[in-house]
Amino acid sequence: MALALDDKKTIIKKFAQGKGDTGSPEVQIALLSEKIVKLTDHLKEHKKDVHSRRGLLGMVNKRRRLLSYLMKKDLKRYQDIIKKLGLSK
Repeated sequence: MALALDDKKTIIKKFAQGKGDTGSPEVQIALLSEKIVKLTDHLKEHKKDVHSRRGLLGMVNKRRRLLSYLMKKDLKRYQDIIKKLGLSK
């Protein structure tokens, strides 16, 4: 379920705050969101894959923690990332 290198690079380029930025909350949230979408599609086909479902819940929780951190630090950046990714908050 890992992201392809090309997909990862385009996501990083789109959400990076500056050149060489791979660790900002925006980039991490965007990468997690893409992984969540791919894993959700996998689980629709393989309904009994409990181990992957547990990994999905961990990713969703990590994304939620990053979003709450970003909301506390900078509300404008939080609102921008929510709008770009189409998340409901």
